Amino acid sequence: MARISVEHDKDSSLMRLGAAVRARRKALGLSQEALADAAGIDRAHMGKIERGERNVTFLNIVRIAVAMQCRPSDLLLAAEL
Repeated sequence: MARISVEHDKDSSLMRLGAAVRARRKALGLSQEALADAAGIDRAHMGKIERGERNVTFLNIVRIAVAMQCRPSDLLLAAEL
C-alpha cells in the first residue's frame, strides 16, 4: 500500500484542516509560535500543518485542539471533514 502524502491529497483535506487550525488560532489571538509551544509541536512543523504541507497525525490534531481548548472534532467540522 502506498504511503499517504500531500501529493495524494486529491480533495485538499490537509489544506482545509490547516486553514481551520489557522482560523481558530487567529480567532483566539494566538501567534503560530504560541500555539506550537502550547501544543508541544515545533513551530516550523506547525506552519507546515497550517499550509497543508504535512499529513498531520491524529495525536497532533488532539494536541493542537487541547492547546486551543476545543475538541478535535471541532477542527474537523470547521474543515468540513
